[in-house]
Amino acid sequence: MSNQYAIDVHNLNKSFGGIRAVHDLSLSIGYGEIFGFLGPNGSGKTTSIRMMCGLLTPDSGEGTCLGYNILTESNQIKRHVGYMTQKFSMWEDLTVWENLNFVACMYGIKDRKQRIELTIEQLGLYDRSSQLVKELSGGWKQRMALAACMLHDPKLLLLDEPTAGVDPKARRDFWEQLYELASKGISILVSTHYMDEAERCHKVAYIFNGELMAQGSASEVIANQGISTFAIQGGNLIVLAEFLKDKRGVDQTLLFGNTLHVSGHNKALLEETLSSLRREDAKWQINSIETSLEDVFIHLMESRNRAAI
Repeated sequence: MSNQYAIDVHNLNKSFGGIRAVHDLSLSIGYGEIFGFLGPNGSGKTTSIRMMCGLLTPDSGEGTCLGYNILTESNQIKRHVGYMTQKFSMWEDLTVWENLNFVACMYGIKDRKQRIELTIEQLGLYDRSSQLVKELSGGWKQRMALAACMLHDPKLLLLDEPTAGVDPKARRDFWEQLYELASKGISILVSTHYMDEAERCHKVAYIFNGELMAQGSASEVIANQGISTFAIQGGNLIVLAEFLKDKRGVDQTLLFGNTLHVSGHNKALLEETLSSLRREDAKWQINSIETSLEDVFIHLMESRNRAAI
């Protein structure tokens, strides 16, 4: 393990009531890196994040967070971590300023008025500072929650599905804020179900049933799976998806509006099957496309489900 990483953990394990939540998790995350955690609900994302940051003690394994031992120095880690929960948890009947002041008092921040003013300015909340929180839109509430996380000047942010339920523009603005923070050396761990957000992360990890299935940049994760994908248009795609399900070279089919993505590891067999389909019915428009992150994650989940049967 090395202090060159914001987080460097090895073989973390955690069970609850005899049920394994995380199994042999090992990850290294750099300073100033936005790292995305993806996986179905209940897959172990939040448990993994909490263990890596000393907020939850693993049953076994070791690691460091911000240079501190996650097993013996969790109190030191907590002083440098900002945690934004999925459920909005600020006080609706207080103003933005009053909320931030209350949080600053809890942290025991010195010169808190100056710190609040600086945070409000950094996150563009100045015009909203005297507004009651219950009057804010979802996007502004989200930004205020991020401001509350930043008051004590953390070196690491934990964001649990931070953009759930907000509009696309608010999501885009929020991610611009995250890039700005990362450029200052702040490390950010974010769990999300949105594929476009996953692609915005510097690196991602896909966790399923407590096991790390893939990690790296989005392009690395896609390339490492070795999946070829074709897009088909031109007819009843639901019927076509069912028809192709057990054909040679077809590992999965996935509908995207008026397009069917057909993927497989054996590109030669897949091309042979699709060429035969084109010869039998000329209405099908079939084109090779880049495999998407969503194609890969659906494949990882379904392949693990098949293996468990």
